[in-house]
Amino acid sequence: MRTFRCQCGRKLFFGSTRCVACDATVAMCPCCRNVAAMAPQKDGSWKCTAAGCGHVLKMCQNRVDHEVCNRGVEIEEEDQPRCTYCRLNRVIPDLKVPGNLEKWRRLETAKRRVLDGIESIGLPIGMPSQNELLPLWFEFKADDAQPVSTGHANGVITINVKEADSVHREQTRVEFGEPQRTLVGHFRHELGHYYWDLIVKPKLLSEFRELFGNEEDPTYAEAQQAYYKNGPQSDWQQQFISGYATMHPWEDFAESFAAYLDMTAIVITAQSFPRIEAEVPADDFDKWLQTYREIGVMANEFNRDIGLLDLVPEVFTQPVVEKLRFMASLKEPSKLARPAHVR
Repeated sequence: MRTFRCQCGRKLFFGSTRCVACDATVAMCPCCRNVAAMAPQKDGSWKCTAAGCGHVLKMCQNRVDHEVCNRGVEIEEEDQPRCTYCRLNRVIPDLKVPGNLEKWRRLETAKRRVLDGIESIGLPIGMPSQNELLPLWFEFKADDAQPVSTGHANGVITINVKEADSVHREQTRVEFGEPQRTLVGHFRHELGHYYWDLIVKPKLLSEFRELFGNEEDPTYAEAQQAYYKNGPQSDWQQQFISGYATMHPWEDFAESFAAYLDMTAIVITAQSFPRIEAEVPADDFDKWLQTYREIGVMANEFNRDIGLLDLVPEVFTQPVVEKLRFMASLKEPSKLARPAHVR
């Protein structure tokens, strides 16, 4: 993730809401995509102080009401109280339940970071008002009479709010042997299913099947039942990014997509720190992967020094590399139609 500068020169971060040096109100400007100090205006609006911007904004209503967002809204959008990312929420946790407000904050923090990364690499986000794209929605739900499963269906990404509880998530991570079970990881994985429906199925299905296999044989239900009965194949690291990716081509794609987003996010972050040489041409996939590997080795050793899990646990065999290369091609198709049928 990029870092930013306040008007006073102090460094700002992606989630900043106030400058710790000059106490300026800070927000993410949707126009210049910078986190910047906001200059108050007489009419109650805010002006972005980022160099070359100057757009007038209002604060997202979810920030005003709940302090769960740090993005601005263009003042011209008079009928839109919430930012473009918060408009994607169809269900939020019941805020009358103790602890749900903090869980929602964690969910929104992860969601903003992932969606910003999606925009950084040039993938489209289907806003509800864009009829030409499959709309993207988020539902953050708690278990009720029926347990809530985290997953994706027909453009709707559902996250069980329990995943925002670090104790529950760690227990589940250990139980299922998932080294990168995080909120950010959930969003990246489920967005992989969304982009399969949005881009791969209507435009790249034959290319997908060459790399990942036929998603219709076996069926998803059959593959899921076999996976939970037998677990991943013993030599899965030779062909797959994770054990879970062995279950079905859809999960292989989603896991590979999430790993690609991990790679791009970490390399972009490294480029924000001049002590790390990570200048990479935007279209040079092999250089991106090489840089990610180098950063991963260094970061893994840092983590091991203090007993943390590896930042980059994956093994990049050639089949895995080609799957990641496929992810880099997703932003190439110029005509993205709404799929005729989505699962």
